Amino acid sequence: MRITRTTACLLTAGLAATLSLSANAAARNAITIVGSSTVYPFSATVAEQFGKGGQFKTPKVESTGTGGGIKLFCGGIGPQYPDIANASRAMKKSEFDACQKAGVKEIVEFKIGFDGIVVAQSSKSTSKLELTRKDLFLALAKQVPDPAKPEGGALVANPYKTWNEVNPALPKTKIEVLGPPPTSGTRDAFAELALEGGCQEIPWIKAKKATDEAWFKSTCMTVREDGAYVEAGENDNLIVQKLEANPDAAGVFGYSYLALNEDKLKAAPVDGQAPTYEAI
Repeated sequence: MRITRTTACLLTAGLAATLSLSANAAARNAITIVGSSTVYPFSATVAEQFGKGGQFKTPKVESTGTGGGIKLFCGGIGPQYPDIANASRAMKKSEFDACQKAGVKEIVEFKIGFDGIVVAQSSKSTSKLELTRKDLFLALAKQVPDPAKPEGGALVANPYKTWNEVNPALPKTKIEVLGPPPTSGTRDAFAELALEGGCQEIPWIKAKKATDEAWFKSTCMTVREDGAYVEAGENDNLIVQKLEANPDAAGVFGYSYLALNEDKLKAAPVDGQAPTYEAI
């Protein structure tokens, strides 16, 4: 049995999905799916159930990260390109334009669910993080307000080494956060929801958004590169394993991985909100 290839993009930030049908779709014998590591467990389960039906082969699912998956998907039409790209954010205009240029047209996005982003530690950790979005921005941004003159309108390279330097109420432990790389939709969402959200708590930076949005975005969403934030790859399970080996570190990943590892992890409340299914 042959499956007629459709060019499709599955997006999740909500967990969302985008579908594109092409008149020039090439025939293939199995569906190929790439994209977000956050969506991967769900896609793999659906693919397995689909394959058990017996009429078609089990789809091949690969975790490549949201950006990497969409790039592959938008590469063109033909059996060498994936049929579905999972994503943990909406497709960017630049990505949509790349799809159009390559002949991947008539893209329709649809949402398939919701997920949350969590900050968590190993359950073996003796420290307790109760964070705000401002704490996260000050801990992880590449440049922050000069601590000597926080309202003075000047930025400096991030000097903070421990959490209590960011906020005296936090533990005196090294800032070490394991998280996804720039190709990840989870990273994009974390930068927008957490870092930019915390950045806006600083009045003089927030005020500049109206006059220089490019500067504002760069300041708020650029992550430091001095080792405090560790790019741990697209495999969220690997972050969980590394947290077990390093209990004082924190990790950033999708809520589903916290739910699957409740015996190994403990979540850090952010702005007083613990991550729960009901809250999401």
